[in-house]
Amino acid sequence: MILVIDVGTTSLRAAAVAPDATIVHLERRELPPVTPAPGLVEFDATALADRVLDVGRAVIDRAGPVDSVGITNQRASAVVWDRATGTPVGPGIGWQDLRTVGECIVAKAEHGVAVAPNQTATKITWLLQNAAPDTDPAELCVGTVDTWVAWTLSQGALHVTDDTNAAVTGLFDPFRRRWDDHLAEVFGVPIDALPRVVDSTGTIGAATALPGEPTIAALAGDQQASLVGQGCVHPGMTKVTFGTGAMLDTCTGDAAPDGLRRSPNGTFPIVAWSRGGTPVWGVESIMLSAGTNVEWLRDDLGLIHTSAESHDVAAGCEHTDGVTYVPALLGLGTPHWDYGARGTLFGVTRGTTRAHVVRAVLEGVAQRGADLVDAATTDSGLTIDALRIDGGMSQNPTFTQALADAAGVPVEVAPVVEATTLGAAYLAGLATGAWNGLDDIAASWEPATVVEPRSTDDERLEARSRWARAVSGATGWIPELSALDF
Repeated sequence: MILVIDVGTTSLRAAAVAPDATIVHLERRELPPVTPAPGLVEFDATALADRVLDVGRAVIDRAGPVDSVGITNQRASAVVWDRATGTPVGPGIGWQDLRTVGECIVAKAEHGVAVAPNQTATKITWLLQNAAPDTDPAELCVGTVDTWVAWTLSQGALHVTDDTNAAVTGLFDPFRRRWDDHLAEVFGVPIDALPRVVDSTGTIGAATALPGEPTIAALAGDQQASLVGQGCVHPGMTKVTFGTGAMLDTCTGDAAPDGLRRSPNGTFPIVAWSRGGTPVWGVESIMLSAGTNVEWLRDDLGLIHTSAESHDVAAGCEHTDGVTYVPALLGLGTPHWDYGARGTLFGVTRGTTRAHVVRAVLEGVAQRGADLVDAATTDSGLTIDALRIDGGMSQNPTFTQALADAAGVPVEVAPVVEATTLGAAYLAGLATGAWNGLDDIAASWEPATVVEPRSTDDERLEARSRWARAVSGATGWIPELSALDF
């Protein structure tokens, strides 16, 4: 049996996963973030540690002994703590936190170093300067959430991270698999305070804080764990996780990319996972707001009572009657990367109804999904024959059909919402022999449903052309934000 600790932005879950990939028992705990001011996202790292131990022990108590532990987590959030006591020096800073935008601009202007505010580097700098300004850096540990969880489970014996998490910190050279001395110097982060980088799948150390002291055998960022959890372990295989935002990841294989910078098409190279000292690569494209748009319909406009109701309301009309919605509530990610773009409705008439607007929102998110597919296809040079999707919006039939039509490929819906949890279990099971290899993982994929495109090629091209016109009208609304380039 494998125990998975899966840390999200606002929730924590632990699951016992059997060797046949069945989730035997699942426990959840809420992790409410603290927002001290607009744009700031913090969390209580001590409370997170307490909940990790609580939920892990609860699963073992109910499901029975486990042989190994897999950890998966929201990427790029930062924690700094005292090496001797294990006490955090300040709040954890969430990956969405924007307090260091200015520092990112300065790093590029003065040092030629491009780092985004949703990466870890400047968050660690802020904590060192503001939460522990008088502390000797040699007395501190820094890390991302996976590092903090491993430290907690091992009672301070393990200060580690893996390639998938290290590669999005803005401090790591994934080609040489080491922390970059120059980048660490630019951001004032002492190398000795950074964790040891280990494989995503492999024997890491004992979780001595848990009954039976099972072996920690996997660490992986949430998007990479979801990629593995949906069986996307061979080149060209692609998944999209539709949560509040959306992340598309395509496995590209063993060949390393030319560099780490964002491409002209707006995708990023990523480490998909590492095994036996060797990274497997991928490309990632990003939608800044996906399910957030449905929450907007529900919580702010009151057009629906529940997120699930968006399907029923949208089904009240066969098409949007020309209404187009650009879901840019937080700006546009891939391929545009325009932080000054804003959500926009086009084509509204006196005859536009509630159903038209709700359908337009779902179709707008679907068109953004097609944007991600187009960018990843161009940058990877691989053909994406199908999209495997998970996350809350994957349960919406109107949305999944719109996505298949917009992308022009079949959409395969994950059989479990917990694809991220399952991916961490697969990675831990690879290390302990529960699965013999990647082919076993690929063969385990069985979608809950497959949604085929209904639109013709001409209809799709016409819709994509109309979509491009709408996007051009939504960009550049806040010029100073549109000018930001990380």
